Amino acid sequence: MNFETFNFHPRVAAGVAAAGYETPTPIQARAIPQIFKGRDIMGLAQTGTGKTAAFALPILNRLMEGKYGGVRALIVAPTRELAEQIRQAIESLGCKTHLKSVAVYGGVGINPQIQKLKRADIVVACPGRLLDHIGRRTIDLSRLEVLVLDEADQMLDMGFIPDIRRILKSIPMKRQTLVFSATMPPEIRRLAGDILQNPETVQVGFTAPADTVSHALYPVTQKLKTALLLKLLGNTHTRRVLVFTRTKHRAKSLGRKLAAAGYRSASLQGNLSQTRRQAALDGFRDGTFQILVATDIAARGIDVTKISHVINYDIPSTPEAYIHRIGRTGRATRSGEAFTLVTGEDKDMVRAINRIIGTKIEQRILSTFNYGSSKSDGEGRSRWKGQPKRKSSGAKKRRNKQTSFSRVLN
Repeated sequence: MNFETFNFHPRVAAGVAAAGYETPTPIQARAIPQIFKGRDIMGLAQTGTGKTAAFALPILNRLMEGKYGGVRALIVAPTRELAEQIRQAIESLGCKTHLKSVAVYGGVGINPQIQKLKRADIVVACPGRLLDHIGRRTIDLSRLEVLVLDEADQMLDMGFIPDIRRILKSIPMKRQTLVFSATMPPEIRRLAGDILQNPETVQVGFTAPADTVSHALYPVTQKLKTALLLKLLGNTHTRRVLVFTRTKHRAKSLGRKLAAAGYRSASLQGNLSQTRRQAALDGFRDGTFQILVATDIAARGIDVTKISHVINYDIPSTPEAYIHRIGRTGRATRSGEAFTLVTGEDKDMVRAINRIIGTKIEQRILSTFNYGSSKSDGEGRSRWKGQPKRKSSGAKKRRNKQTSFSRVLN
């Protein structure tokens, strides 16, 4: 298949050729024909799969063949950087058309945006600044034909879903709606159910975990997770560790606890300013921080080599998210390890992960850890590259308790 198969408007086809596009990516090959049919889309794809062109090209084609005048396509993105990136892609692909696009986001003057909005056919916007324009009546969305929500799960993590629902009240009910997300948490599933009409689901980008990654489950009660994590870090030869939590609050709290325990750690979550986020990433890359604690969405786009361990403090919400998490280690033929701390409530997800990776993940019990403790023992801070401690005289007794506890997942 090549792009000629789609039979784009000649000016759109010329832009595709000028951009050097030859063969569609899987998300483009599957989504573009359905968007051409006018279908609503729920697209599940990671960053870097070509999804921007998957919605940008059909939008350009539709706007070339329809009535001119006014804002006819709106793309909502979570960050200024992504909004600008999408606008540039549209400008590149639409370079042979007369269509005008504008990116609308905060942190810059609003008046130049107001002037550009008067001539715009396509608007790429962050939720906050878009609501500003709606409130000021400096944007007219009455002729809107297509709405795109890009990186929907990141907008959820950044707290934008209430803003999205407010935006939806200001646009025509009769429209085509396209939602793209890397993962499908329950809140995004509910939003999609509310705004999509008979959608076509397009999912691409899944790859099996690398053979260079070994997997292990560590059964534990919720209240002992932090103590077990500290013990694992103290007893494991590690270099660079990425720890995943389910919530922003837990990422921040755990990062502080690791630092208090003597580790060079930082946390990465949606509430951070861009400056602090970049400082955490740079510190993790250059070795200033040996541990980075992050949520799934905050970790999106992290490209750090030589990660020796990925530790799931909280099990991910989908098997696909598990694959995405552990794909950060075991790269370029290097070996890596993926540890997941699991409670009895996680057994269904464990089974789902086992099915998707095609094998049963080994369950391990840490013999030096007191599973009967009611609080953190504060151990685990000592040796970043240390050897496991010897078993205490009570190890056999603890093993019996641990073996019994491990049955919670069986």
